[in-house]
Amino acid sequence: MSTKNEASEFGLAEEQEFLRELLENSSDSIYFKDCASRFRRCSKHKLGRHGVTDREIIGKTDFDFYDERDARAAYNDEQEIMRTGQAVTGKVEHQVLKDGVVRWCLSSKWPLRNRNGETIGTFGISKDITALKEAEARLAQANKELVDASRLAGMAEVATTVLHNVSNVLNSVNVSASLLANKFRHSKLANLGKAVALLQAHAHELPAFLNDDPKGRQLPGYLATLAACLTSDEDKIREELASLCANIEHINEIISTQESYAKAAGIQQLMSAAELVEDALRLNAGDLERLHVLIVREFSPVSPILVDKHKVLQILINLIRNAKNALDDSGRPDKVMILRIASGGAGTMKISVVDNGVGIEPEDLIRIFGHGFTTRKGGHGIGLHSGALAARQLGGSLSCQSGGLGKGATFTLELPLLPPSESQPAA
Repeated sequence: MSTKNEASEFGLAEEQEFLRELLENSSDSIYFKDCASRFRRCSKHKLGRHGVTDREIIGKTDFDFYDERDARAAYNDEQEIMRTGQAVTGKVEHQVLKDGVVRWCLSSKWPLRNRNGETIGTFGISKDITALKEAEARLAQANKELVDASRLAGMAEVATTVLHNVSNVLNSVNVSASLLANKFRHSKLANLGKAVALLQAHAHELPAFLNDDPKGRQLPGYLATLAACLTSDEDKIREELASLCANIEHINEIISTQESYAKAAGIQQLMSAAELVEDALRLNAGDLERLHVLIVREFSPVSPILVDKHKVLQILINLIRNAKNALDDSGRPDKVMILRIASGGAGTMKISVVDNGVGIEPEDLIRIFGHGFTTRKGGHGIGLHSGALAARQLGGSLSCQSGGLGKGATFTLELPLLPPSESQPAA
């Protein structure tokens, strides 16, 4: 039978092992500093970032690793935290390392107190958001290239087509950026700081606190749950960053496609129709989720198609966006969008986007693909016209059916399984 002392030792060892694991395996920079902002202890990630050991970093400051301006900003923040006792959370920090590498971090810092409540330094957690900042820079560059491409083209139609297609993808970029910002704002990193502060406050009686105090007995389990939450948040942030980078890459592809719109077709890839549809859905996911649109997939098996991926994506993204707008304008609560893939016969396949939205009047069906024609207030009449032209370039067609106002609409993209030059027999 275990004695109370043995139980206390087990609780302390368990807690120390958890803290060691946290500092050893966390993908974030965790650090403790004294009143002069000198490092006392850091996570393995932080040590690896600077190429030092846990002994070598003791006594060093940010001035040893970063340029004067960034180190000074961090130092001033920490001195203010110790002076006021007020934490700084969710601050975006610019960091230029001594070797010139630029980093961006989302940092939270708190006062570090001893068991008597006296401030003896600070401790903080910094999450690397360099990828997000680089994605924002690439987006700005893509926008610049968009303006340059439009100016060089010298045609209003090309410029408006580019802007329209880019705006579709920018909706998803904005959604991803908003989700990331919201995730950072509601990060549970602050809870880790509170737990560490609680351990600091009971450092002189840690075994008894962990075994006898109600809060102390709950702490190991709480920290384990918190670690799982932080890991989950990190996975979600990584997914959003990947989505953000993919969207920006697609913007660049749109610009490149439009610059050579009248030239030879782009690189052709053997693609799954289902993959193309899923990519287009993903790029419209934010608005579809916001409007609570029910997505129904009716995918029949079809052979892969050899096609210019980004041209097809432009068409599908626009069709899904138009269907979303039709559903939004209908005001009906049961918003349904069907994505259908089927064989078209004679070496072709069909992708249909079906909605139960506002529908189209019969007299408008023959004009729906005309340049400048739109039935939507504030519309430009560019998307469907551009999509029809792209479909013909791919050797296919874009068509529309509707039973009239209030009866929804079906847009169908029909494409050859092989490009026109390969699907037609030699003369």
